[in-house]
Amino acid sequence: QVQLVESGGGLVQAGGSLRLSCAASGIILSINRAGWYRQAPGKQRELVAVIETGGYTNYADSVKGRFTISRDNIKNTVNLQMNTLKPEDTGVYYCNARRSGLVRTDYWGQGTQVTVSS
Repeated sequence: QVQLVESGGGLVQAGGSLRLSCAASGIILSINRAGWYRQAPGKQRELVAVIETGGYTNYADSVKGRFTISRDNIKNTVNLQMNTLKPEDTGVYYCNARRSGLVRTDYWGQGTQVTVSS
């Protein structure tokens, strides 16, 4: 099992910055990919950014150039630096860890609220 705990959400004005952090514990050696998803009110959960074991990253088009995902393998954390925030970035941000193999398993954090005011 893998446990994920997010932190760093909050209220910020448009144009501001926030840094989200996700701390992982448990059996994490076999995790192939970690990332962040978000869900706005009335919308489906969507991928924001992911980082794979080899360092490959992928971002949603809407956040490219503004968000940066990184991982610290010593602290077992995955971080999301969010700059130039927009009101449409508002939502609950969830940390995700994925174990790929014969059976794909996804682990989720409890979510952290990000609110960007205009």
